[in-house]
Formats: sequence, C-alpha cells, structure tokens
Amino acid sequence: MTFTGFLEQLDAAIDPDKEIHVVLENGSSHTAKHTKKWLADHPRWHVYWTPPHAAWLNQVELFFPALTRRVLRHGDFSSRDDLIDKLESYVINHNVTAKPYRWTYDGTPLKAA
Repeated sequence: MTFTGFLEQLDAAIDPDKEIHVVLENGSSHTAKHTKKWLADHPRWHVYWTPPHAAWLNQVELFFPALTRRVLRHGDFSSRDDLIDKLESYVINHNVTAKPYRWTYDGTPLKAA
C-alpha cells in the first residue's frame, strides 16, 4: 500500500466533519509530489512537518529499538503466546511510565560550538 493509500483509508474512516492534524517527518513518501497533491486536495488535513534530520522526534523510531533491546534481542520465548505476552507486558509497563514529549525549541537556529 502506498502512503497516500493509507491516508485514503484514514480519510474514509474518520468522521468527515472532523479536522485531521498529523505530524509527518520529511521522508520521501511524505514529501513526494503525489502526497503533497493529495494533501492539497484534502483541506481538512493539517500537516505539521518535523525539521529535517530530526528522526529523534519520531517517537516510533525511538520505541521500536527500545523494544528490541529490552524484549526481543536476548529474549527466550517458549511459544508464540509467550512472545506475545512479553511484548504486551512491555507495552503496558511502558505506557504506565511514559511521559509526553515536551517541545522546547523556539525556532532560533542553533549556534555552532
């Protein structure tokens, strides 16, 4: 499925009277001409772009490496159900202690050291 195909699915599933706000990184599928045209043709979609070279802002890109390090890499699983239980346990415990990211950057360019 293409990225715009995914957006089409979301657009169809979300109440048409609702505005949609989405944060996107500057990945090629997000910045492609056909994606930008799709977004322009769907004015209820409001896009906020992360700064270039700021993958650390993408919380998914932080979550999965942590999941890999803490559960999967040296995991010992007796069955598929055991693997699922350990993954779900990690996610539940992570969500209990998770804190929202607080944006503090004010737009002022950083100075070289």
